[in-house]
Parts: sequence; structure tokens; C-alpha cells
Amino acid sequence: MENNYFSKVRILDGGMGQTLLSKGLKTKGSLWSAASLIEKKYHQLVIDTHLDFINAGADVIITNNFAARRVRTIENNVDEYFNYANKKAGEFALKAKEISKKNILIGGSLPAQNNTYIMDKRDKKIVRQNFFDQANLLKPFVNFFYLDVMSSIREIEIALSVTEEMNLPVLIGIHVKKNCRLPSSETITEMFKKCKNENCLGLIAACVSPEIIEITIDEMKNLGIPFGFKANLWKKKEPLPANKIIKITEDDGFGSNPVDILGSRTDFTGEKFCDFSRKMINNGATILGGCCEIKPFHIEAISKLK
Repeated sequence: MENNYFSKVRILDGGMGQTLLSKGLKTKGSLWSAASLIEKKYHQLVIDTHLDFINAGADVIITNNFAARRVRTIENNVDEYFNYANKKAGEFALKAKEISKKNILIGGSLPAQNNTYIMDKRDKKIVRQNFFDQANLLKPFVNFFYLDVMSSIREIEIALSVTEEMNLPVLIGIHVKKNCRLPSSETITEMFKKCKNENCLGLIAACVSPEIIEITIDEMKNLGIPFGFKANLWKKKEPLPANKIIKITEDDGFGSNPVDILGSRTDFTGEKFCDFSRKMINNGATILGGCCEIKPFHIEAISKLK
């Protein structure tokens, strides 16, 4: 693919995991969407959900392996399925593309390798190996890698060392808090200066509320690269890290779905999401999409902005 792909408005997909759960996926512990890759009875549901986003107007779909990272498979006692699950994520995305007969692209999800929304402080060699293992399994099926909800410069640099080795371009997705900084307390500008890469396709605010996206958009605009967002619609503007969600689930008996803890906003209709996205385009954004609780109807609503 060309490195200027995101220089004009492109539509990413929405939240695969939460959409799967809303469509009937039953899971255990912190497997969440990874259960759909391990259990064969859900395989067609993954393909169909990718197709829902493609048919809604997405130019890009992201592989459904966000929760299939090594720490999750280990803590749920299914690590023997790690290779199988990540390979299936690539296969299902490619199958959906082939069925659609549309000229879409596939981004390979490389999620934060420990807990989401917090900095990974583990040994660098361990973190790099975790990134490498997922990237190596996804590479045959994807056009680029997507650094999926990164929380620090450190983990972005480690992930970029892997994507460079794989010789594929990369879209960087950073999580940003209300203070307009990464969870590591580093600024967006600091991150860009240290992680600027000739294979970088752009930068997006990843799994961030529309309100936080709106107050960080000017800083992203000043970096001089394609930028945008994958917005979430959690009720909590700063979502709890996965390890805290799991603890609440265990202590209070909630189901194994993050929405039970974080809640879902009902105020963001497709029309409202389109209005928000149009406003971001007017501020220079060209990469539009959704994360948790963004459904196909949201993507359909913004597809007319292309």
C-alpha cells in the first residue's frame, strides 16, 4: 500500500469485540472477543461482523485479535490456542474481504501486550516477543499493522522495532486521557518526536471518548501527518484498565462483558456520530472510525463523509 493512503478521508471499522458480544458471543473471564476465535461455533459470526462493517462503508477492517494477546490466553488457561486464535483472526478478515469483493484494506491488530489503558513496564524482551508472536501470525493476511491502543512511548518503540522487521507500514493508535497525555503521562508531541517513522501511515486517538478526541485534535493536527480517531462510547470517559474490570467482575459477579462495568452511551446516535466526525474533518482529520460500542450503524452514518 502507499504511505499516503490516509491523506484523504478513509473510514475504519468499529468495535469488533463489543459488536460480537452484542450479537450473542458468550465468553469467559477476560477472553472477551478472543473466544470467537477459539470456539468454532462463532467463526462465521466473526466473518459476518467484519462484513457488516464493510457493507456499512468501512475502507479498512482490523483483525479481531485484540484480546488474543499472550497474557490473556495464559490467564484464561487457553495458551495452547494462541497461535490458532491469531491466525484465525487474519484468515477471517481476509475471508470477509474476499466475500465482499470490495477493495478494502486489512490492518493487523497489535494491541498493548499487557493490560489495556496502562503502561506496560515488563522486561523489554518479553514485550517485544509478545508483539513479534502476534505480528508474525498476522503478516500473511494484512496490508499494514495497527498499534492498537498504546499507552506509552516505550511500548510504541518496541512495537515499531517489530513492524520494521516485518517490513510493513504501521498506523499508530494511542490512548489519551483527559489531561491530553498518554497513560504514561507523556504528551502526544513527545511521542511523535521519538517514534516518527518513515513507514508510519498516520496517528489516531484509539479507544478514546469523543470529548477527549475533541480537546486533543489540535495537537495531533500540528504534527503534519494524517490523523484521526477510533472513538469509543463507554459511559466512563476514562475507562478502567482490564485488570480492574476483571477484579470487579470476580468480586461483584458481573458478566464477562466490559460493558457491564463501563456502561454504553445511548446518546450517540449515528447522526450524532456523523456530526462529530464532520467537525473533526473540518479540523483536518482524515482517519475516521470507532472502537468499543461503535456499531455498524455508526460507521454507515459517517461513510457519507468520504
